[in-house]
Amino acid sequence: MPYINAPDGTRLFYLVKGTGTPILCLSGLTRNHKDFDYAMAALEGYQVIRMDYRGRGNSDWADHASYTIPQEAQDALLLLDHLGLNSVGLLGTSRGGLIAMGLGLAARDRLMGVCLNDIGPDLAPEGMALIKDYIGRNPKFKTHAEMAAAMPDLMPGFPNVPAERWLSEVQHHFDETERGLQINYDPLLRDAVLATPDSFDLWPFFEALEGMPLSLIRGANSDLLTRETVGKMLRRHPEMMVAEVPDRGHIPFLDEPEAVFALQTWAAML
Repeated sequence: MPYINAPDGTRLFYLVKGTGTPILCLSGLTRNHKDFDYAMAALEGYQVIRMDYRGRGNSDWADHASYTIPQEAQDALLLLDHLGLNSVGLLGTSRGGLIAMGLGLAARDRLMGVCLNDIGPDLAPEGMALIKDYIGRNPKFKTHAEMAAAMPDLMPGFPNVPAERWLSEVQHHFDETERGLQINYDPLLRDAVLATPDSFDLWPFFEALEGMPLSLIRGANSDLLTRETVGKMLRRHPEMMVAEVPDRGHIPFLDEPEAVFALQTWAAML
């Protein structure tokens, strides 16, 4: 498997598929490169780069104090340097979108454009409370099939999702063991998140994306990104394309028709 080594010795996993304009995909907080499995068809014709953050997926666990957005941004730049890429389009899901905004301020010249998946500069308290409740904890279920069957009740903002998609999601993010399902990331990520201040002002980071191709995909039932925040974002960047995906909460899978249209329209502008 392909890895790069961070200066502190942490091995970081990555995948590259395709040719053409490079698009770096950065996943959600507790997730990994498989977050973008469903988006690959929409990004055919591009060089799609996916990585696992430190402490997640196939990457090494590290000192949990390094599980921060600035460090994860530095790791992403390290990967671009390793691949010899001066600039990329960046598709950021949730945490990945926050990293994208950080890079917009700290390394704007490395970004051709940004597509944000269900994330903005204001994080709704209700959604953050749910994240802080589950992060770092193993689910109560014994098997993938058992948890997949329970997902419609666990994820009420996602009606009309086929059973096979829920099974795929569970398999992406939990390992089936003799002790039951286990999270596939460092449980100490919880400590890092709980130590992060809630009151940090992200608007200057979002404003730094001005002038580049910018797209926002929002789940219509999102509990993290409100319509009010989307309105504020549009007032700052009126040129931003916005797609709302019905029957989806936080986060859309990115193979819904609305998401596919937004991704392909944005990518064509890079």
